[in-house]
Amino acid sequence: MKQSTGITVAVIAAVIAAGAGYWLGHKGPASQAQGTVSATAAAVDTGAGSTSRKLLYYRNPMGLPDTSPTPKKDPMGMDYIAVYAGGADEEPAAANQVRISTEKVQKLGVRVEAAQLRALDKSVRASGRIEPDERRVYAISPKFEGYVERLHVNVTGQAVGKGQPLFEVYSPELVSAQREYAIAAQGVATLKDAGGQAQSGMQQLAGASLQRLRNWDISESQIKALTQSGATTRTLTFRSPVSGIVMEKKAVQGMRFMPGEALYQIADLSTVWVIADVFEQDIGLVKNGAKATVSINAYPDKAFAGRVTYVYPTLKAETRTVAVRVELANPGLLLKPGMFAQVELPVTAKGQVVTVPVSAVIDSGTRQIVLIQQAPGRFEPREVKLGARSDTRVEVRDGVKEGEQVVVAANFLIDAESNLKAALGGLGSAAPAPATTASAAAVAAPAAQAAAPAKAVGHQATGTVDGVDLKAGTVSLSHGPIASLKWPAMTMEFKTANAALLQALKPGAKVTVEFIERQPGEWVITSVKPADPHAGQ
Repeated sequence: MKQSTGITVAVIAAVIAAGAGYWLGHKGPASQAQGTVSATAAAVDTGAGSTSRKLLYYRNPMGLPDTSPTPKKDPMGMDYIAVYAGGADEEPAAANQVRISTEKVQKLGVRVEAAQLRALDKSVRASGRIEPDERRVYAISPKFEGYVERLHVNVTGQAVGKGQPLFEVYSPELVSAQREYAIAAQGVATLKDAGGQAQSGMQQLAGASLQRLRNWDISESQIKALTQSGATTRTLTFRSPVSGIVMEKKAVQGMRFMPGEALYQIADLSTVWVIADVFEQDIGLVKNGAKATVSINAYPDKAFAGRVTYVYPTLKAETRTVAVRVELANPGLLLKPGMFAQVELPVTAKGQVVTVPVSAVIDSGTRQIVLIQQAPGRFEPREVKLGARSDTRVEVRDGVKEGEQVVVAANFLIDAESNLKAALGGLGSAAPAPATTASAAAVAAPAAQAAAPAKAVGHQATGTVDGVDLKAGTVSLSHGPIASLKWPAMTMEFKTANAALLQALKPGAKVTVEFIERQPGEWVITSVKPADPHAGQ
């Protein structure tokens, strides 16, 4: 009985199989393909029980707006990817979102970083020049007419000490004034015992003569010697009022000079100024009393510490800069007036703010955009308002919250690889923007597809690696003809989408690469695999 039942089941199965074969044989190729898809979908539905999924369609593996109801290959031989109901590939992107396949995200080298709360410390850098401290510059100018009799210091740039003799002068006026004072002093001594108006008048005359000598900058030691000896001297010695460097010397032995003529200029260079030109946009960060670090090309291993003492009130229209004075000590007189200097002014922010790396901002000139990663392969372009900047980060005053993942590398490639412009168009409209996914593009209206920006077209080449430049991230490849570009066999240089691809490119290796044109004339390898040893080049 059991054997009879088994035979009966086998006969029924054979009849069903024959009927199915007859039915498929009388259908067209399209019907057969649909049958294959249905069979595949059925297999998926019955294979996993609770994890059954419905097959919707097959999408282009490179993210192009092309779908197929049946399995197929793209021009480079890559299999189309199945899309199932309820799967991640099938889920539509939200309005104003950009969607990139996770495989392509990895190839493009996309890197994200969380927005952080931190203080934006930065350094204002400016170029400057060394100048003498104007408060330590002295001019030696006789207040009477005379002649230069002798020079003790006769070289510009010579170092002098305080009180060191500079030159001797002869002046008839000076000799007359000395004699007048000597006579008056003797008269006071003679009329010492006399009283009345004679003694008083002689004392007034002696006092006036003494004051005249002092007004001519005759030193007290010379006046004392004149008083004690009563003898006049033919010449008068002028001495340096300060220790410093002779910056200017007009005195020539034997020359005649007039009252007020500057014969020497001496500068004390123990303290100097740096006049730095700070750009207009940074001048608001510079305050009096701020510390400064000065570096000089002549002393690359030394850093000089100074302090901002004055911010000048005017701006140079030609350079759009404001002069800032930095005062600093000059030990060993290493800093010479006229030297160029680089000034660095550390600026401390007022508090912690939300910041992102500078590379995260896409600046169109009219507005600034950052890409927020909502999920792997899903990015939301968001308009932001920026604030203060440091050397590497920028404050986001509106548009990004702390902890949100922002794209900091390859964001311009996401712009090129997806319909970013279409997504950004929804930022300014009240109506929701269409999803910018490959699957959404495939089912959109033809007019919408025509309006979407063109995506990068992939190409394939097989050849031999001639050389690899790890530092530049480039590879030299001798490849065969490329039909999609109508290229003949040749040797050319490619860039790589990320550093990991360079590990698979060794000189002498035969490989098959996929590449795109990222910019006009810039060819970038996105995939590498060993070549078929029997494939021709």
